[in-house]
Amino acid sequence: MHIYRTHNCGELRLKDKDRSVKLSGWVHRKRDHGNLLFVDLRDHYGITQVVIDKKNKKFSLAEKTSSESVITITGKVLPRSDETLNKKLPTGEIEVSVEDYINESNAKPLPLEVNSDKDYGEDTRLRYRYLDLRRSKMQKNILLRNQVISLIREGMIKQNFIEIQTPILTASSPEGARDYLVPSRVHPGKFYALPQAPQQFKQLLMIAGFDKYFQIAPCFRDEDSRADRSPGEFYQLDYEMSFVTQEDIFNALEPVLFNIFTKLTKNFSISKPPFIKIPFDECIKKYGNDKPDLRNPLILSDTTEIFKDSSFKLFAENINKGSVVIAIPAPNTKDQPRAFFDKLNNWAKEEGQGGMGYIQFINNEGKGPIANNLDKERLEKFLKIDGVDSNSSIFFLCGKFEEITEFAALARTKIANELKLIKENEFKFCWIVDYPMYQINQETNKIEFSHNPFSMPQGGLDALEKEEPLKIKAYQYDIVCNGVELSSGAIRNHKPEIMLKAFEIAGYSKKELEKEFGGLLKAFNYGAPPHGGCAPGIDRIVMLIAGEPNIREIIPFPFNQKAEDLMMNAPAEIDDERLKELSLKILDLKKKD
Repeated sequence: MHIYRTHNCGELRLKDKDRSVKLSGWVHRKRDHGNLLFVDLRDHYGITQVVIDKKNKKFSLAEKTSSESVITITGKVLPRSDETLNKKLPTGEIEVSVEDYINESNAKPLPLEVNSDKDYGEDTRLRYRYLDLRRSKMQKNILLRNQVISLIREGMIKQNFIEIQTPILTASSPEGARDYLVPSRVHPGKFYALPQAPQQFKQLLMIAGFDKYFQIAPCFRDEDSRADRSPGEFYQLDYEMSFVTQEDIFNALEPVLFNIFTKLTKNFSISKPPFIKIPFDECIKKYGNDKPDLRNPLILSDTTEIFKDSSFKLFAENINKGSVVIAIPAPNTKDQPRAFFDKLNNWAKEEGQGGMGYIQFINNEGKGPIANNLDKERLEKFLKIDGVDSNSSIFFLCGKFEEITEFAALARTKIANELKLIKENEFKFCWIVDYPMYQINQETNKIEFSHNPFSMPQGGLDALEKEEPLKIKAYQYDIVCNGVELSSGAIRNHKPEIMLKAFEIAGYSKKELEKEFGGLLKAFNYGAPPHGGCAPGIDRIVMLIAGEPNIREIIPFPFNQKAEDLMMNAPAEIDDERLKELSLKILDLKKKD
């Protein structure tokens, strides 16, 4: 017999009756019935009830064993009586009568309960993450993560992609976020950077002649925490293909995602390939941002022309100053009380807006302060906009287009939630395409890349030389599911003259370009194939399938919101000898001059 176990704790069934077995695991729960002590023994695979009789010489040892101690028991499998069956457990028809009992490792009093769903707060959970990970929900989430990654690999290899690992220590790259820097011991004063993404390396692999590449890539960005973004590191399915169009990139990813979501969810409606494609400009107008939740049926409309020169002076005067009026429909609201509208108006004010006006239609007749200041002809025009009928309401936001659209997206979601319009048990995918190549930085008023600087502009060099920069579209795309951006991607620029011109428009000199991206630029001069790729985030895919609102719940060892590892005490100070070896000195910026 094996020294620790013949079976795992989720394996034994009624067919194993009278078999002598050995099990090892953690003490999940104990129940003392006087002459009998029942122990729920747990391992990675499940729970088996074991029972030890008071006549057993190891009874007192078992009685003293604390929760979460590790034990090994030997005993015989017995059927449970009808009244003690546990149909919630796969092993619930049997129990093991203990003959021998070994306490392998005793547990001290616990800082958090493993056999409970009680929330102990972020600090406690992350400081004792190894205990937190023992909990049933966390075990399921990490197993789900493993299944997602396994299905990704299976799907990519099936399409003849080859897995290649790119460097972790590389050069710093201005890709939008801050790098994590690593000092070099052998090159004093110089630093490596951890990659924000394998962007340049995967393009270089295409230039090297590898036709289809992928990896489960770790990426590192020194940025603030959000519910859907972990500070420090994250993982993505990074893939690149040669001699492809946008459609080829889409066709490679869509069946992989569809397969993952189909196999790992139950009773969900899932978008079937091909996923719909929405141009960026249309997306902003309809949904307010480029991450639309298509489960939400509400569509934004521009009603500026209806309010222009109207008697509703508040909007009319702002329109003359360059503002727009965005309308958000609210269907089937003829019976909603005044409190419903006041609640949403107050919410908008709490969010820093001036408020959210409205018109309530009841049998085609407009009600409310705005309706009272509009003529019949204008009110009839509202009944023709998308999503409005004779018993709908319309909420309005007025402001500069670039300032109000993002809030309109929030309001669209808020109103849909209040009316319970967002369908559950659905995963709706879409591609956002035709992104602008450039945008204006609102702080510096200078032109900058809006998305990925390595993208091919639509129209190529001719567009860069002849068109206004802000009108140039790029072969860039995002894939979105239920309002969550899963990935960005692009058909890459593969010609040095286009790269030089594209970066020149964004304010880079040839010298700066050669310094920052010299390796890639040089490689373009030696025969670069047309190529493109994408990089869906694994963490966000797992979040969606698990139904978890916070990314911390699906990462084994995440940082806290301050980018700290409380368990391993990182980041930590380095002693002076190590600093000297790295030619570094710590400056105390808090000291007064």
